[in-house]
Amino acid sequence: MKNTVRVLLFLLILAGAIFLFRENLESDIFRIFSLLITFSVFFISLVIFLENRHPTQTITWLVVLGSFPLLGFIFYILFGRNYKKERIYRKKYFLDKQTFLTIEGEGNALPRKYEGMQKLVTLAQRLGNTPISFATETKTLTNGLETFEHILHELKKAKHHIHLEYYIVRDDGIGREIKTILANKAREGVQVRFLFDDVGSWQLSKKYVADLRKAGVEVVPFGPVKLPFLNNKFNFRNHRKIIVIDGTIGFVGGLNIGDEYLGRSKKIGFWRDTHLMLKGEAVRSLQLIFLQDWYYMTNNSLLTEEYLPNPQQGRNHGGVQLIAGGPDNEWTAIKNIFFAMITSAEKSVWIASPYFIPDEDIFSAIKVAALSGIDVRLLVPNKPDKRIVFHASRSYFPDLLEAGVKIYEYQRGFMHSKIVIVDGQLASIGTSNMDMRSFHLNFEVNAFLYRTESTRKLVNEYANDLKHAKKLELESFQKRHIGYRLLESTSRLMSPLL
Repeated sequence: MKNTVRVLLFLLILAGAIFLFRENLESDIFRIFSLLITFSVFFISLVIFLENRHPTQTITWLVVLGSFPLLGFIFYILFGRNYKKERIYRKKYFLDKQTFLTIEGEGNALPRKYEGMQKLVTLAQRLGNTPISFATETKTLTNGLETFEHILHELKKAKHHIHLEYYIVRDDGIGREIKTILANKAREGVQVRFLFDDVGSWQLSKKYVADLRKAGVEVVPFGPVKLPFLNNKFNFRNHRKIIVIDGTIGFVGGLNIGDEYLGRSKKIGFWRDTHLMLKGEAVRSLQLIFLQDWYYMTNNSLLTEEYLPNPQQGRNHGGVQLIAGGPDNEWTAIKNIFFAMITSAEKSVWIASPYFIPDEDIFSAIKVAALSGIDVRLLVPNKPDKRIVFHASRSYFPDLLEAGVKIYEYQRGFMHSKIVIVDGQLASIGTSNMDMRSFHLNFEVNAFLYRTESTRKLVNEYANDLKHAKKLELESFQKRHIGYRLLESTSRLMSPLL
């Protein structure tokens, strides 16, 4: 199948080139290559049909292929091949699951005061294969300044090892500052391992990587891509942002490594984001997620006590659970936990997401919650950094507004926080957006918080963000220009592919 698709792609590109210069060719040759184009589109349509996807995805792909054969074929090569995902990541999924269950166990019982959350916790433990910890201290970090201040401080204190895993790493001010610390620590004898996504960090200079390696840092790209159009790994990216220091300090959240996350980009301006710092027992789960990703790329297993010490019991700080999601997870873990959170709400559901493209399950859950009288709020950016995604998101707004969802557009700058808060007691913070790419295609990691101090801080920060946001009204939103509505509808058509 792999070679067949690549041959067809080559033929299609060749056919496209001949099409451009058809005036200089005999009509018979042109007709032959026209038939090749038709055959290629028919072949891919048959593959999509036999994959038994969700009907919405199937119809979308067939419409795109039928309307734009050449563009649709290329889109399918980049974004559409489920059989590739299944084959490549099946082994990783079962290996990770067995490792998590062996090291983390089957989970633990909830204290009495958490019994009302038993079903949700049970679901999260079964889907994520990680236990809930009640001996982990968490601290919510607001925006880049506070986040990087804590990260830099903790990196400098490292004694044994530093593990980093990022989607985007830039060779700019903050990037070089972190590079210097990592290099110095490696020279001191600290074990430093750095995993970065090869597509997300495609602009990272070779010198940056070479300097780190020269200092003794182990640097590995995740899913190297040389020819994106001919490489199925272009689609399934590592969107995680993880730091683990000495197995006791962890960081996870929405910020990558780059100056724009500190608000230094003239184009974007102020960057609103949220990160989480962890100390204690749950860092072990975050460490295990990193170690399994490291093993997948290097075949080097580090599942030893020096990296995974027995968890130390401490005082109860509330529940903390780290969940990894990705194309290697057969249950779309993070999406299904979001669904359970929304449908279990009794009073409120507050969501913040920079990219809001829900699938039908999440979309229905949000609308039903609002129609049931739940206080449902959605906070999104007022300005785009990805235009197609931005306009696709807005196409969902009319139905949500009609159902009673309160939608707010953040006005102060770009809103990049990825937050879900239910009833003011349960929260999710991490790397997963409320979109199909995060649910089905990217490797993500989220922290789920059960009645922690950080949960209360997230509630207060969300309320403060609304002070810098404009609430949308259904009547005025429906009066937007017809051009925007057409753009939104066109983008919406592509939403299962984004």
